[in-house]
Amino acid sequence: MSVAVHVDDVSKRFVLRKDKSIKERLFSFGNAGRGKEDFWALRDVSFDVEQGETIGLIGANGSGKSTLLKTVGGIILPTSGSVRTHGRIAALLELGAGFHPDLTGRENVYLNAGILGMSRKETDRVFDSIVDFSGIPDFIDTQVKFYSSGMYVRLAFAVAVHSDPEILLVDEVLAVGDEPFQRKCLDRIKRFQAEGRTIVLVSHAAETIGEHCNQAVVLKHGIVQFHGETGEALRVLRGGFEADLDRETKRDGDHPFIVDVAMRVANREGGTVLKPGSRVEFDVDVDSGDRELADWTVGIGIETPLGHVVYGTNTLLLGAVPTAFSGRRRVTFALDDVNLGIGHYQLRTTFTTTAYGRYDERAAAVEFDAVTASSSIGDIWVTAQQTQVPLP
Repeated sequence: MSVAVHVDDVSKRFVLRKDKSIKERLFSFGNAGRGKEDFWALRDVSFDVEQGETIGLIGANGSGKSTLLKTVGGIILPTSGSVRTHGRIAALLELGAGFHPDLTGRENVYLNAGILGMSRKETDRVFDSIVDFSGIPDFIDTQVKFYSSGMYVRLAFAVAVHSDPEILLVDEVLAVGDEPFQRKCLDRIKRFQAEGRTIVLVSHAAETIGEHCNQAVVLKHGIVQFHGETGEALRVLRGGFEADLDRETKRDGDHPFIVDVAMRVANREGGTVLKPGSRVEFDVDVDSGDRELADWTVGIGIETPLGHVVYGTNTLLLGAVPTAFSGRRRVTFALDDVNLGIGHYQLRTTFTTTAYGRYDERAAAVEFDAVTASSSIGDIWVTAQQTQVPLP
C-alpha cells in the first residue's frame, strides 16, 4: 500500500504575547523578547498513514490534535519538518471554516466546493445531493450568519463528502450535530472506508475512535506518546489519565486508597482464561491510612478496552452494611456463572468514602481474556439455537 499522509519530524511554535494593552506594548517596545513567550504546540511529530487507512488522533485538551490536523490539511505551516499528502483533501476542521457569514447557504456551497477544488460544473451536478444530505433545504437561501451551529456542520460536512476526497480530515465538530445526523455522517465515513479512502479523525469519544479507526496516535503536550493499534492506544491514553489523577490526588498514608487487586478463576476446564460458566473472584485490598472509616463503598466494573461497561456492582448494591475500620481491609467479589463474549476485558475498581467522595479509582486494575464457541459475537455469551421452516 502507498502512503497517503507522511508527517516527518513536524514541530509547530506559536508566540504568545503577555502584554495585552497598548500601554504594556509601548513599555516593552525596544525589548523584543519582553512580553512574549514561545509555545510549542507540536514537537518532532512523525508518522505515516497508509492509503485506505483510518487513523485517530487522541489526547487530552491542549495536546495538539487540532493543530496537527490543520498542519496535515495545509491550513497552517509547521515551524520545522514537513507534511506530504497524496490525493485530494477535504477538511472539516472548525465550525464555519470556509464559509462567509454574509453569503447564503447556496452561495457558500459553491464557495466551499471551489476551495476544495471542485469546478462549478461538478458542484452543479451534486448540488441537490448536498442539500438533501444536509437536511436544511428550507434554509439554503438564508445567510449562514443566521444558521445554528448544527446547521453549519450539516452543510459543511455535506459539501466535504461530496467533493470526492481521497483524504478526509474530520475534527471534533461532528459532536455539534444531533444524533441522527451524527449517525448519517458516521455511515458515510464507513462507506468511504469501504471505498478505500484515507481518513484522519479527531475525537474525544473512545467508542468512535475504537469503532472506526484501525490505528491511533496518542498526543500529550504536542509529543507522540504512542502510534499503533487502536485498542492499545486507548489503553495508553487512559493510563496517562490515571497517572495524572494519581499525581493530583497525591496519595499517601493519611488518605484512603486501593492497595492491590487480584483475580482468581475457576472453571470446568481449568486455566486462567474465562470460559462460559466460569466462577471468578476479585480481591480488592484497600487502606484507610491513619483514619477510621465508618462509611465506605468498594466497587468493581468489567469493561472492554474501549471503556464500554459490561458489568458493574459494589458493596452497597450487594447489601453489605459498612463497618468502621482502620488500616487495611480485603473485599472479595465472587461472580458465579460468568458468560462473557470472546475478547479482552479490564477490571475497574473504585473506593468511595463519605468524607472524600470517590477517592481512589483504578482503571485496568486487572486484565483478562474470555473465550467461547465461535457461534456468537458480542460482550455476552448465551446458548442459542436456530430453526427454519418454509413459509407459504
